[in-house]
Amino acid sequence: MFSPEQMDKLKNAMNRAAKPDTTSTSMTVSLEVPVSDKKQSDGWDSHGTNLARGTYLRIDEDDMAAWLYLVPPDKGQIYTKGELMTYLEKSGVVKGYHSSNLSAMIKKKVYDREILVAQGAKSVPGKDGYFEYLFSPEEYGVPKIREDGTVDYTNMSALQNVKKGDKVAIYHYAVPGKDGYTVRGAEMKAAPARDLPPMRGKGILRENDVYYAQSDGKIEVKDGKVDIQNVHEIMGDVTMIIGKIEFFGDVIIYGNVESGVTIRAGRNIEIHGTTGCATLFAGGDVVLSRGIQGGGKISARGSVFADFIENTTVDAGGMVQSNTILNAQISAKNKVITTGKKGCIIGGYVHGLKGIEAMTAGSDVEVKTILHCGYEVTAYEKLLDVRHKESDTKEKLSELVETMTEALREKRVRGSSTSATTEAKLSEWNRLKDQYFEELDKISRERETLEETMEESRGAYIKIDGNIFRNVIISINAEQMVLARKTSFMKYTADRGIIEGVVIVHN
Repeated sequence: MFSPEQMDKLKNAMNRAAKPDTTSTSMTVSLEVPVSDKKQSDGWDSHGTNLARGTYLRIDEDDMAAWLYLVPPDKGQIYTKGELMTYLEKSGVVKGYHSSNLSAMIKKKVYDREILVAQGAKSVPGKDGYFEYLFSPEEYGVPKIREDGTVDYTNMSALQNVKKGDKVAIYHYAVPGKDGYTVRGAEMKAAPARDLPPMRGKGILRENDVYYAQSDGKIEVKDGKVDIQNVHEIMGDVTMIIGKIEFFGDVIIYGNVESGVTIRAGRNIEIHGTTGCATLFAGGDVVLSRGIQGGGKISARGSVFADFIENTTVDAGGMVQSNTILNAQISAKNKVITTGKKGCIIGGYVHGLKGIEAMTAGSDVEVKTILHCGYEVTAYEKLLDVRHKESDTKEKLSELVETMTEALREKRVRGSSTSATTEAKLSEWNRLKDQYFEELDKISRERETLEETMEESRGAYIKIDGNIFRNVIISINAEQMVLARKTSFMKYTADRGIIEGVVIVHN
């Protein structure tokens, strides 16, 4: 127990601790170790020191700092640094001594205030090894937004080119962490840092920790692998003289594409000039910096980006994004989005499985414009048909297996006396059984694909952030409605099988 005199000094010390002589902000007291009330017969206290009564040591709750409150020595006596060190050690503080502060307390006679005399060190986490790519792993450049709100697709590029011998990546090894400790000597282990296995990919060569391109081409990162593939670039126009382009990689055309041209690319197609009535097939995405018009056709497994799309049929496995869509036939397995202040869809049929977003739909002349999202009626009807075929095939297969089982049971009974006719029937039934299994597998895959389409269409919506003109048809799944009058700022859904429209509220 503390004496009344000690308690008064402790209270005063706690008040002064609100502004300690250190950079630490910890105010939590977990332990105070006072000097013994009674000196030993040789003048030393129980800690083996000659410190005056009222001196105490405060250790923070987390054991990361120790503070010494030193009472002035009796007249004619002095303290030594060794005494202070002994006091700290006997009090359980064995690591992280603040030697300069201890020396200053003795030399400058720093009394009656808490001084930081020991401080722990927090563990420093290590840094895992990583690859520094000397190119941008992103697939596209960010399109520029013009002042009028439209999107400038001319700065989009699906390609990043490298030349043979270019550095493409540097590996940085893991940096080990540093263990920490408390003033009481407890260790705090740092989490281990891990190194990565060598980079995998095509068209790269490793020398020590640097990776180089082995050939010219397009570079990208897919599933953690670096891939360099050849790119077919045309600096001028593509005319009917060229007529047809087929390439397994990317095709980039810096000029115009005339009507009648067909381009097939195993990956992406990028056209920086205007595109006429051309036919484009892409295993990846299609980027048309200046749009397309004139009755052409685009088929892409990925997305389609264009400044405008006019009188063109588009079938995209991803999204379709454009500033303007005029009298086009659009089908996207993701969304169809028109951008900019106008962002209009006028005429034609536009389908986005997951939704449609536009600023304007239709026009003052009330041209027929069909907007459809969700699953299409033909897809739903096909799903019902496929399910019926699957059920019918399973029934036929079950009956055949039952017939074969009975025939095989009879064969085991008769043994070698089984007729040639029965053997022929068994052979034919086996062939038919395999045929049923093959058909069933094909039907099941088709059903699963259609069911995935139904599932992806959940939550589909049509959102128009501006005017919707009369004679626009809003269609969601199998439902549709014709707008009898002009309206604006609407979002349409059909979560309960009925098309419902709500007003969009802008904050």
